[in-house]
Amino acid sequence: MTKKHLKLTDISKEGDVQLDEVNIDELIPLPPPYDKNEGLKQLTDDQKVRLVNNLDGFSALALPKPKDKAEENKYIGQFVAGLKKLLSKENNWTFLQPLLLSLDYCARCQTCSDACTVYTASGKKDIYRPTYRTEIFRRLINKYAKSGGKLRAALGAGNIEINWGTISRLYELSYRCTLCRRCAQICPLGVDNALITRELRKLFSQELGWAPKELHEKGTVLQLEVGSPTGMRPAVAIDNIEFLDEDFTESTGIKVATPWDKEGADVLLLHSAGDILSFPASVIAFTVLCNAAGISWTLSSEAPGYDGVNYGLFYDDIQLARIVTKHAQIARKLKVKKIVMGECGHEHKALITVADRLLIGDLNIPRQDAMSFLEDIVFSGKIKFDPSKNNFPVTLHDPCNVVRNLGIVEPQRRILRYLCPQFREMTPHGVDNYCCGGGGGLSVMSDVNFTDWKVNVSGRMKFIQILEAFADQPGPEVGKYLCAPCLNCKLQFKDMFKYYGAREKSGIICGGLAELIVNAMVDVKKPFITWDEE
Repeated sequence: MTKKHLKLTDISKEGDVQLDEVNIDELIPLPPPYDKNEGLKQLTDDQKVRLVNNLDGFSALALPKPKDKAEENKYIGQFVAGLKKLLSKENNWTFLQPLLLSLDYCARCQTCSDACTVYTASGKKDIYRPTYRTEIFRRLINKYAKSGGKLRAALGAGNIEINWGTISRLYELSYRCTLCRRCAQICPLGVDNALITRELRKLFSQELGWAPKELHEKGTVLQLEVGSPTGMRPAVAIDNIEFLDEDFTESTGIKVATPWDKEGADVLLLHSAGDILSFPASVIAFTVLCNAAGISWTLSSEAPGYDGVNYGLFYDDIQLARIVTKHAQIARKLKVKKIVMGECGHEHKALITVADRLLIGDLNIPRQDAMSFLEDIVFSGKIKFDPSKNNFPVTLHDPCNVVRNLGIVEPQRRILRYLCPQFREMTPHGVDNYCCGGGGGLSVMSDVNFTDWKVNVSGRMKFIQILEAFADQPGPEVGKYLCAPCLNCKLQFKDMFKYYGAREKSGIICGGLAELIVNAMVDVKKPFITWDEE
């Protein structure tokens, strides 16, 4: 098949012209027994009629087609207004400086392209090249948001028009990036294509009212209204934890008791509530460890103080700030000394990196990452461990927002080297890690046929990495553990492993770091980690 080369100006093609398609035979090949190509889920005829479908044959956003030309023009006008606001200090004070630097200093060297897992896994399709999206955005900014831009654009090459095709394709294309920032790390000038992509998402959300329902209506809006994107209200969260306390007390043989609303505790532990529903062992593992180490800690029952998720990080500054502020206010009200985050990468970025720009005065409460917190517990000498209880193959996934963004690389490794005799690294790892494929909020987005794209394209390089890490014992007869200390990543792996049958074919399960620590505790008589069906 002849490779399709796209021009930047193709983004403005009128009508429902689809720019490219994903052919499974062009993707980076998977090793046996995962090398049988079964095809990709296509949009139905009804979906093609109702939904915008002019990018790559996948729909992450289920954007309805406009009713008429007037509606198209309304959105085009809002988009142009948003471009100008992104360059305004009053409207974009949080990220204006790094945005301007990334817009102004790209050398077009394409060094970033081979660092992009999506571009590489796709067979190097131009549509997924990091600079394809950002160079289009850069030209639109220069033409429509800067004085004299239209004249300069008319005199130069690659003049891009803003029409319905342009904005609808850019909207969908902004969710073909996992915001992992691997491209920014390798760029010799520090250009951050992920930041530009995220600012593009923000423009769509704040100006056009376009955002994925999983991140907005079912995400930040639901979290601010009831306490959690899971829909759990405070009373339900308490009931769920109490049930888990009883269940794990029986299964572990030790007393499991979670404290709530303890004023003046040293630590407010802020889990992601998705763990309560999807990975409850992670939540209980923190309870077991904190109690065994004699830590003064608490959970909060005030909405949204029991859910550290902040999907605003991925698409909207206003929603981000609302949730960050609520978390800080709850911590201050409980008079805790610090917030400790659960195993959630984007919670770390929201509450550490970005919150440092937002929280001032008495709301600037100390925050500690989960990795160093767990390291302190393990090496405190207060808990006895037997590493032989973890004598099975273990590898580590590095969540992008914890490792590449915050530089937290070694604490988790010191724990694994101590407690897991068969620990082995992936290649590459640490700050050079591949994204799980579900970063940037993609792991919770599964509308229409987007799950097929996530597991076949954006998660492909990571899946190959995992298989290679366990290549010495590939079969299902040996149970293997992928340690992924991040809810967002675990949700992506859950979809991926189910899609490929990784548990049945390779004996691989996925969980967090805290579970491995508890599994090695001498006082826990029964295995905390099992390979039973979930």
